[in-house]
Amino acid sequence: MTEKYIDIKYPEKISYLFGELDCNINTIENEFDVKISNQDDGKIKISGETEESIKKTSDTIDYLMNLLKFNETLTEQNINYAISMINDGKKSDLAALDNNDFVCITSKGKPIRAKTIGQRSYVEAIKKNTVVFGVGPAGTGKTFLAVAMAVAALKSKKVSKIILTRPAVEAGEKLGFLPGDLQNKIDPYLRPLYDALYEMLSYEGYTKYAERNVIEIAPLAYMRGRTLDDSFIILDEAQNTTPAQMKMFLTRLGFGSKAIVTGDITQIDLPRDTKSGLVEAVKILKNIDDIAIHHFTERDVVRHKLVQKIILAYEKHENSKPSSIINTNHSSGQRKFFIKR
Repeated sequence: MTEKYIDIKYPEKISYLFGELDCNINTIENEFDVKISNQDDGKIKISGETEESIKKTSDTIDYLMNLLKFNETLTEQNINYAISMINDGKKSDLAALDNNDFVCITSKGKPIRAKTIGQRSYVEAIKKNTVVFGVGPAGTGKTFLAVAMAVAALKSKKVSKIILTRPAVEAGEKLGFLPGDLQNKIDPYLRPLYDALYEMLSYEGYTKYAERNVIEIAPLAYMRGRTLDDSFIILDEAQNTTPAQMKMFLTRLGFGSKAIVTGDITQIDLPRDTKSGLVEAVKILKNIDDIAIHHFTERDVVRHKLVQKIILAYEKHENSKPSSIINTNHSSGQRKFFIKR
């Protein structure tokens, strides 16, 4: 049995490290097959069979204590993320997150920071580029971080307006059957955008901005014919745009503006014979300066760990599907197109 004692820089936060009923420490112990105990003198004792397991445990604890230094709450997600990165030999990448500046402060005073390397790269891309595509699975923070960046830009007076939009695609429920007027019918499609803004600004803060038309939330169709200057514009659920809608949106960009396009190409709700504007735009615009395309992976998921497993299971299922063959007749002969749906 090998033992190591490590000094804790912030001993007053040891209880947060261990978690309720030692749930956090139990997770680390089970992963690395070690025993961890608090020595009541600002030190922690790690006991294990190998030096490697003790080293990984020590590195994980160092990272988590740095999160606590920033008053972050330790969750199942960030503990498991730290463990996976340490296991993959990416301690230096985790160190980059330690020094990561916050994006903005929520209405309750909580700092919003990138929680994964992928999220950090996404935030940096938004800072450096005029147009950014954030493509990836649910729960990776695509929309939430984009809204946080928009609020930060508004508060620092880098822009004078925030515009958030989504395509109102019917996914199983017809608009005509929803109660209320047109605004009531489209609000459910825009709810995630409202939720993010309420967290950043509070309901009252959002309402004040909205009343002055500083923040606008509207369906994508409302963007047609406009030129959007000095604005931070977010197009969410962009996988459900058609190519024509995507082109229309991107050409609304005016002087002093920034546009963020987010979407998940595995959740396209368009009719089967309709192309996704997001899929096409990523192919067409990938080599243009000042346009960044950031791809998230399941590792960037910041929801329950089951979400990662669900995403991987669906990807495995989709990749195992045989290609379909569509025949199209032309005067020059018969051609076959292989597609996956």
